[in-house]
Amino acid sequence: MANVLELNDANYTAFMEKSDSIVFMDFYSNSCPPCQTLLSYLPNLAEYFKDEDVVIAKVNAAHAPKLSQKFMVRSVPLTVVIGKDKMVKKAEVGLLSMDGYIKMIEKALGKGGFFSKLFG
Repeated sequence: MANVLELNDANYTAFMEKSDSIVFMDFYSNSCPPCQTLLSYLPNLAEYFKDEDVVIAKVNAAHAPKLSQKFMVRSVPLTVVIGKDKMVKKAEVGLLSMDGYIKMIEKALGKGGFFSKLFG
């Protein structure tokens, strides 16, 4: 099973400086039921993208106040896709389906058919 990385205020900057991967980050709270559902998706997403240049990460918003402020977290779950160029490609508040998260990551990877590129 592929790993889910835990990011926080202490390790985020060093990780991003050395990473050349697409990063999918989930900001969550322990007291948020939709967050717990999304947390259960993360190992499956990591497994799904294990052969791609993608890192699946989670951030406890309450335990990473600086990182939460950097990404302007006002509500959880908040998912953010960061491209290889270190720019935010997509951010979504709330719980999506597993397929919704797969599509977010695939779009950052440049995958998808003609129509998904036009209307994605």
